[in-house]
Amino acid sequence: MIFFLIGFMACGKTTIGKVVAERTGYDFVDLDCLIEAEKGKTVSQIFAEQGENAFRKMEREYLQQICSLKNTIVATGGGVPCFHNNMELMNSAGKTIYIKFSPDDLKTRIQLSSQNSRPLVAEKNDEELLQFIRENLTKREKYYEQANFIVMGNDEEIAKQIVEFVKKSKQTFPLHPKPPISPHPTT
Repeated sequence: MIFFLIGFMACGKTTIGKVVAERTGYDFVDLDCLIEAEKGKTVSQIFAEQGENAFRKMEREYLQQICSLKNTIVATGGGVPCFHNNMELMNSAGKTIYIKFSPDDLKTRIQLSSQNSRPLVAEKNDEELLQFIRENLTKREKYYEQANFIVMGNDEEIAKQIVEFVKKSKQTFPLHPKPPISPHPTT
């Protein structure tokens, strides 16, 4: 089973994802870090050089590759669920978990993280940042709320909730190897 952590930037997908992976014995993949490692550039550089549309297409390609993994916790970028039917893809490939915070909490979390490394919010003052979060969270929540599971709380509470969800999902959907797919269908 594969679990996709979704939510707005700085909600803790990577930090919490690593904790959950450690506690469940699952592998961990951060989609942005994977792209950066493969491309040899930061997300900010890709945005600056190629634009958001090119980056979103790139995200989709890497997401499709990740969908074949097993026993993995995946931290997605904040915009992943909102483009190219990615939410549908993730829900069909595994389970999605929305890490939900209020706009004010997100603003604080973004400011505590390295805000300047986030291309969509770099250089915004407090008021502009909060306005950006409110506007974009409103647009994105229709995608985020399609998740199989929504969690709220502090990072530790969220990690515990996700670990329990992973354990219950594992019991509900025991892991069985998929039968090989024949390249030639039988008639």
